[in-house]
Amino acid sequence: MSERRATVRLSGVQILVEYLVRQRVPYAVGIPGHGSWALTDALLDRADAIRTLQVMHEQSAVHLADGYYRVTGRPLLAFTSIGPGATNTVVGMATAYVDSTAVLLMTGSAHTYMRGHALLQEIERRHAADNPRIFEPVVKEWWQPSRVDELPFVLHRAWNQMLSGRPGPVLLDLPMDVQADAADVTIPDPDEREARGRARPAADDVERAALLLRAARRPVIVAGGGAIGADAGPSLTALAERLGAPVVTTWMGKGAIDETHELAAQTIGDTASTCGNALAASADVILSVGCRFTDWSASSYRAGVTFAIPPSRLVQIDIDPREIGKNYPVAVPLVAHARAAVDDLLAALGPGGGPGTYRDTPYFAEVQRLKAAWGAQVELKSGSDRVPMTQARAIREVQRATADDAIVVTGAGLPQGVVKQRWVTRLPRTHITSGGFSTMGFTLPGAIGASLAAPGRQVLAIAGDGDFLQSMQELATAAMLDAPVCVVVLDNSGWISIKGGQQTFFGRTAATDFVRRDGSLYSPDFAAIGRGFGIHAEAVKDPGDVCPAIARALASGGPSLVAIAVSRDLADAGADKTGWWDVPIPEYHPEERAAQLAGRAEEQHQ
Repeated sequence: MSERRATVRLSGVQILVEYLVRQRVPYAVGIPGHGSWALTDALLDRADAIRTLQVMHEQSAVHLADGYYRVTGRPLLAFTSIGPGATNTVVGMATAYVDSTAVLLMTGSAHTYMRGHALLQEIERRHAADNPRIFEPVVKEWWQPSRVDELPFVLHRAWNQMLSGRPGPVLLDLPMDVQADAADVTIPDPDEREARGRARPAADDVERAALLLRAARRPVIVAGGGAIGADAGPSLTALAERLGAPVVTTWMGKGAIDETHELAAQTIGDTASTCGNALAASADVILSVGCRFTDWSASSYRAGVTFAIPPSRLVQIDIDPREIGKNYPVAVPLVAHARAAVDDLLAALGPGGGPGTYRDTPYFAEVQRLKAAWGAQVELKSGSDRVPMTQARAIREVQRATADDAIVVTGAGLPQGVVKQRWVTRLPRTHITSGGFSTMGFTLPGAIGASLAAPGRQVLAIAGDGDFLQSMQELATAAMLDAPVCVVVLDNSGWISIKGGQQTFFGRTAATDFVRRDGSLYSPDFAAIGRGFGIHAEAVKDPGDVCPAIARALASGGPSLVAIAVSRDLADAGADKTGWWDVPIPEYHPEERAAQLAGRAEEQHQ
């Protein structure tokens, strides 16, 4: 028997740590409470292989691990104590679950011999040691082993579940006595326990899809987060060039094709591009690559706004069979790993196509006209010289100071939509956003994770003031790690994204402005806050000052913060609304409700 397969006597947390070492996990991140003291103690002995990182809030531990995974495709361990520490991570796990990213979370749990006795921080009124059931809707699976010798089996099952098929977070709820007790065990060999192959689509389905695409006159490729997760970008671009098909992207799909490519037709959905929506809505054949067709990406399924399926015919690639045909009827289903399916389609289509063929077509000329029209529309806000400046102008000036491979991280609110529309994404895994869950507080800890994942790269956390205030304590984490994250706070004294939605759908607003008791607007001194954490920080108000300020922040070599005062004017503060979003409206707003019901009557999802 080889040394790797030798039986050794280890405690529960030593088994966990040794397994993580074999999986080459570089960081364990969390807050040590009594429920995880044994783990942090065991990590001391393997500091040569795994570094333990502190955060200031448990939610941020999961967001940090999530951001790391989105950049590298490799999971980290997040850990917490029992009780409140564990439940603080629920929003992070939900974010990872909805966006299909992998996180391994270990939470402390009641000693097996004290279960049900109301141990400190145990939830036990309906079922002993019931804490994990809080997580059931937001994890792929959870485990609560009762014996140390169960752990090797549980760990390789958890790792497989986390990464195989559609990735997602998993939970290991580890009783404190199981953490401390020891047993003679064999640590699983990853080479012998993991499903590392790529699922390929059925050959006859590939041929049917190729036949449909070959005959298409107006093909469109829709790239979702699955294309990024599968590293399908180069193959997807080659397929687009073979077909002469424009590529449109969802929030999560930005970067699947270089957005300066002539076939990159920008984003789709409610706050997207006019060209992306127009092309997707008028396609005769749509090839979807790892896209869930959420309401935001499909303009709430209203026919002709982003999609019209039917009459458009859909070829849908997805690793998760439950997504096939869920929101639109499918002409050809391809249940497969995204890159494997795209590669098989390329092979089935055979040689041909390319710029020499598609550039001479009326369809290509139309794509370029639509893109030019969108570019002119973008210029209205992005080129504005007004003060306070538009967020679009701020984003343009921020990007002017960055390299092409810079990583930008957003969480929720207007900055998320403006970055989606305006940031020119050149490479995959450089646009990191809480897409499906749109989580406030994700931006800063997610950016710290991205920075750890890509040392030497520029990383920018672009957040509204409301988003930043939800996790600004992680400036301490960035400072302690000396993580060179540039935090850009777009300050408009309120939840202006929410305010704009209220105005659009209800005709009035409520509880969205940050105001003092006398009614005057309130904003903290964000630059002073940054300096209080010991990092480079400054504030700017004029558009011409943004790019130099960002350049100075990036050149500082460590964590930094630039606060930018931006417009609160609902007409031009945020992203352009180019699609449609179904928000139910009360009857006491009769005109707004009538418009909503008229749009709802045109929805196709049912």
